[in-house]
Amino acid sequence: MLKTKRVSEIYNMRVFTDDGSYFGDIEECMVSGNRVNGWRIKATKGSALTKVLGGAKGVIIPHQLVKAIGDVVVINRSAIPSYDGEEQE
Repeated sequence: MLKTKRVSEIYNMRVFTDDGSYFGDIEECMVSGNRVNGWRIKATKGSALTKVLGGAKGVIIPHQLVKAIGDVVVINRSAIPSYDGEEQE
């Protein structure tokens, strides 16, 4: 059975990559019409995003990279442009 969530319930939810690394927190949802196009994720202290971006405040990832939304949000690790200092092909 498909469960639905309100977008307002997802704000400040923790985001993890599919390999289990903490990525950041949901800050905003990009909506066009009645369709979610992307998510703005803020870099928080101790997150993989902070390590990669340094001083940046966060990133916007397309909704296609979201694998699951439940108690946490799980995204594809390719959302990080240079994961662990390596360039993705």
